[in-house]
Amino acid sequence: MAGRRLGVAAGLNALCCVAAACSTSSSARNRTWSIVALGDSVPRGTNCDCRPYPPLTADKLAASSGQTVNATNDSVAGATSSDVLEQLTSDRDVTDQVSAADVVEIEVGANDVAHTSRCGSDVSCYTPRIPAIEQNLAAVVRRVHELTSGRHVLVVLLDYWSVWLGGTYAQARGPPYVAAVEEMTDEVNAVIKSTAAKSGSQTGFIPSG
Repeated sequence: MAGRRLGVAAGLNALCCVAAACSTSSSARNRTWSIVALGDSVPRGTNCDCRPYPPLTADKLAASSGQTVNATNDSVAGATSSDVLEQLTSDRDVTDQVSAADVVEIEVGANDVAHTSRCGSDVSCYTPRIPAIEQNLAAVVRRVHELTSGRHVLVVLLDYWSVWLGGTYAQARGPPYVAAVEEMTDEVNAVIKSTAAKSGSQTGFIPSG
């Protein structure tokens, strides 16, 4: 997990550098750059006993560019795609922060298909929720661009290593669980990648591999 966080931060650093902070103009170098993160417990860093990747991105970007870079982590553990969309329409603090951002990192969708005892490992019980993720995520990206209209802003969508608990926990639950979590992770990640591709050149996609 730590390796993934560092890899994500490095990838985001490269994208952010292209988008904004590696500008050689004096005006660019004399101001503070802003990264805002939206999403769930993954960008929040919940229960990982680690430094989440939003501030890691800011740290790496500041180190590589010599500029001041701030990270605001507006992600919320347990958030769904509809929760993030709600933040962007009704939370004044979040909309103000996004409006002033140079980079917006978004990782959400796993809680939309959260594992339940009712559905168990039955993938067909979760897949009807996928279209809502696609619709909400596209609306989230549109809303970010509305809030930042008139400025050059990079929107970065990130995928998941696993949308449910993975690793040794998944193995302990048995092959049906492992197969289901892999399939659902692929389903959610496909939506994230597709949304990035459809959202225009200012939206990036960084795989979790």
